[in-house]
Amino acid sequence: MDKVAVGFWGAFYGMATLMLVLSLAAWLRLHKRVALMAGLTSLFSAAYSLVHMGWLPIEGDPELRLLASVAVPNAVALCIMLLATLGLMRPGRSGPRLAVAMLAFGAAVLGAGWMLPAREAVVLSSASALLLCAGMIALATRAALRNGRMGWAAVAGLVFTFCGLLGLAWIALHREAPWPVHAATAIAGIGYLGTMAVVLWARYSYLIELAEVMAHGPSYDPVTRMRSHSETGQMVGDMFFGNGDAARPVGVIAVAIANVYALENLHGRAASNHALFICAGRLRRSVPDNVEMGRPGDDGFLLLVRSPADWGGLAQLARGIRERLVRPLSLSTSREPADLEGSHTTRAAEVGIGVLATSTTVRPSQAVSTARAMARTAWSYESRLAFYDEASGQIAEMPSGHDGFLSARAA
Repeated sequence: MDKVAVGFWGAFYGMATLMLVLSLAAWLRLHKRVALMAGLTSLFSAAYSLVHMGWLPIEGDPELRLLASVAVPNAVALCIMLLATLGLMRPGRSGPRLAVAMLAFGAAVLGAGWMLPAREAVVLSSASALLLCAGMIALATRAALRNGRMGWAAVAGLVFTFCGLLGLAWIALHREAPWPVHAATAIAGIGYLGTMAVVLWARYSYLIELAEVMAHGPSYDPVTRMRSHSETGQMVGDMFFGNGDAARPVGVIAVAIANVYALENLHGRAASNHALFICAGRLRRSVPDNVEMGRPGDDGFLLLVRSPADWGGLAQLARGIRERLVRPLSLSTSREPADLEGSHTTRAAEVGIGVLATSTTVRPSQAVSTARAMARTAWSYESRLAFYDEASGQIAEMPSGHDGFLSARAA
């Protein structure tokens, strides 16, 4: 093998070794599921490439049979681990069914391979591994459209995997492959390990933060990673009095969650802390950067929009928040770090949202109390959205569509 190719493969195996060492460190910190995923990912990747490089002391048909027997099981194992990393292996999700289908597919390919000559069996197993990888790219892309950045990191990792599988199949069938093929394949392997390390680190750091959140309770800022109660009051004062006496429009959106206390009574404080943590994360992902957020109480959130461009946009923002927050929550009731990923109960947040279009001429305390009252009133509405109807002088259910909200305000 060319010295340049050896250098690239050395970098790949060094990356795999580093990832394995880091997974052992995570295991010692009790985050065993994340550590297991990282360790198995590095081991399977290194073993798969080692077999296909022809560095084992066997040649001829026995080597080809080994390649045909290793390709599909490794691909199935990596796909199942990715399903677990994406959170699709939980009860009620599609992951377990997909895992069973992939295991059956892998067994069928292995059985068919033993009925073919050795070289054709390698071609079949490599093509099947590429097919599985392509299917996982489609699945990860669908998950990324819902989950954002980490989902796209998984997509990038799978694209690297596809390129690596293609390169290793070429190397296995053509032992005299030029060094650029080796270099490209090794780079693809490094890219795969790197992106999976990013995904797993995000999961690992999430669990670390969640463990501290559930230990300290809602008075601890990381529960929502928002302003505390006192800082929220300061935020409201800055919003209403920040520019002197000049009158400015202000949008006030209050979110109230009805079943936080019921969840605490049923499953303990850890479960309610977990619910607040998840709801706050969804809320942060639902709002643009120019929206200020805080916590006016233990069961809700407050959003302030400085000089909104139009009131219809305020209504649209409230609807987007509702769609995010009403999704079911898979909650843990344990305080042990090793058990945080386990789903002990499933709940949907009973959300009420009050939307108040006001100005800085109104007293801040009045604006906030009115918005919170509207949010609690919204619990009784089918849409879970309430606003102040100036025509009737009372709280009412928000009309559907921008035009309905604007015309109700104009009246």
